Amino acid sequence: MCPIPPSWSAATPRLHLHHLLLLLALASDMEDAHHHHWTMVECSGTQLWASGRPFIIHGFNTYWLMSFAADQATRPRVTAAIAEAAEAGLNVCRTWAFSDGGYRALQTVPFHYDEDVFQALDFVVSEAKRHNMRLILSLCNNWEDYGGKAQYVRWGKEAGLDLTSEDDFFSDPTIKSYYKAFVEAVVTRINTVTNETYKDDPTILAWELINEPRCPSDPSGDTLQAWIEEMASYVKSIDPVHLLEIGIEGFYGLSTPELLPVNPDEYSGHAGTDFMRNHQAPGIDLASIHVYSDTWLPHSIKENHLQFVDKWMQQHIHDAANLLGMPIVVGEFGVSVKDGKFGNEFREDFMKTVYRIFLSSWKEGVIGGGCLLWQLFPEGAEHMDDGYAVIFAKSPSTLSLLANHLRCLEC
Repeated sequence: MCPIPPSWSAATPRLHLHHLLLLLALASDMEDAHHHHWTMVECSGTQLWASGRPFIIHGFNTYWLMSFAADQATRPRVTAAIAEAAEAGLNVCRTWAFSDGGYRALQTVPFHYDEDVFQALDFVVSEAKRHNMRLILSLCNNWEDYGGKAQYVRWGKEAGLDLTSEDDFFSDPTIKSYYKAFVEAVVTRINTVTNETYKDDPTILAWELINEPRCPSDPSGDTLQAWIEEMASYVKSIDPVHLLEIGIEGFYGLSTPELLPVNPDEYSGHAGTDFMRNHQAPGIDLASIHVYSDTWLPHSIKENHLQFVDKWMQQHIHDAANLLGMPIVVGEFGVSVKDGKFGNEFREDFMKTVYRIFLSSWKEGVIGGGCLLWQLFPEGAEHMDDGYAVIFAKSPSTLSLLANHLRCLEC
């Protein structure tokens, strides 16, 4: 949880905070980074701060940076992705700090890590720092891409454990020991490029426990809640300084039955996640949600999608600000144009809606945090496109949209 700073009071004018400090915030952060005097991003009440000034996330996802950095042939794409984003005024990148088993894995088997791949992650962190880009590093995946909880369970079965479901990832003591060992290896890693320990590096804005966790085998939410509480405590025991988020999509659960209709469908309320309950776990600093109306809603009527986005974001912003007392991070949002169901015009309308809703709440002093687009690619990485990729060289109107949001944040 984020304590409200002593200097704040209910009588503090909301506009006073923004008008006196905001014009200095992004520029100052970049100047500090240029001189390598970055301070950690901190959480104060519902706002993020850095160097004594408000910090707003205007960010993007590019999950494959470590994988590309591990191959000298593709490493230049890492620099290009970060540099292009920085040039466009983006300030935070969310990316995978895991790769479990399989090709070019960071974690080859439990307790064993590939040093070459670790050095690739070192490169990603150092390039982010060089280009004044903060990082949100995710430590595991709910899905099978790059290994995730399914790979952990396979390792457990190979070790003779009696496991029957991928959800055993959240409850089996041995599997949890695998995860904790990996977390410790990453968080205490000494970067071979910068010689700085990850847990001391302000380039890292936050750790993320797991990307989009779900535990449908226990719709009560008890299993996932226990895991979040245990792992949040563990991460904080190693690194009490960096911010921590869960990585959930934001589905409301059984602790708030009156809010189940806000979910995109009935299944979402029984996926074992619970937005309100999960974020009350000690050690969690940031509320996280994702926004994917294109896959969550069965219809393709533009107005219905934008109405859902509006209601989804407004409810979560309200709850994060008034009930949880923490900033909110829209960790992923985007629209796929791959199957022809939606085009670039709708994608940009969708993006504008997300930005408008967050900006309005932030300008009113309700909440801080920010938004991270899924996802940004440089030229030459198109073969990785899942339909959501925005390539600046081919998307000048989207680049203009991002620049406009930045101007709105600064005005």
